[in-house]
Amino acid sequence: MKLNYKKIGNGRPLIIIHGLFGSLDNWGALGKRFSEKYTVYLADLRNHGRSPHHPEMNYDVMAMDVNELIQNEKIERPILLGHSMGGKTALNFVNNHPGVIDQLIIADIGTKAYKMHHDQITKGLLNINLNKVKSRNEALQFLSEYVKEIGIQQFLLKNLYWIEKGKLSWRMNLPVIIDNMHEIIKEIKITKNKTNTLFLRGGRSNYILEEDLNDLHVKFPNSKINTINNVGHWLHAENPNEFYNQIVNFIK
Repeated sequence: MKLNYKKIGNGRPLIIIHGLFGSLDNWGALGKRFSEKYTVYLADLRNHGRSPHHPEMNYDVMAMDVNELIQNEKIERPILLGHSMGGKTALNFVNNHPGVIDQLIIADIGTKAYKMHHDQITKGLLNINLNKVKSRNEALQFLSEYVKEIGIQQFLLKNLYWIEKGKLSWRMNLPVIIDNMHEIIKEIKITKNKTNTLFLRGGRSNYILEEDLNDLHVKFPNSKINTINNVGHWLHAENPNEFYNQIVNFIK
């Protein structure tokens, strides 16, 4: 599948892939900053953003999509950065497509399976009846019945766009994403991978726990695991300066 992407900057190639319910638009500010040092490719994963919709959605096909982008653009030895679901896509990528990338950066996700924990978000999104909702404020009211955090509300509602006057729609393929949530929370099975890797975790996040660290070091012997304190799962949005500095220092 040909993914929608945006290319900016010059230098070593850096591919950035977003998390669940996200898009390349979430990475605009950081992408621009990275583009001062690197050639940055901001990609929309399938069923997200402006990329095509498809009923098949799992980490094997999402990694194949990223590989197709690399091959079509003739990107040589890129650095691959993924957050959350994008991080699991990147982990699957280095497992299924060895030797393609130079360095791997995983933002706040591990290889393990995760319990289903998006129930409130999916209920909130499904609570928005786009046949009746006529404004973003109305959509927010329905979403806020289930999702209380303002930042997450704003993040989710970025997926709405006007298809015509008075008619909103989702850019993401919400039914397929929900139907394949069991694939999104699955384990990425890796025995050992020698890719030069940085795991960045949020100090207030529960996605990479202390008990996970040894397993990650075993699976990725050439890895560093760093913590950004006082941030949660959206560490790149909560402390973009520290996130940027950690990545630039790692790439060097």
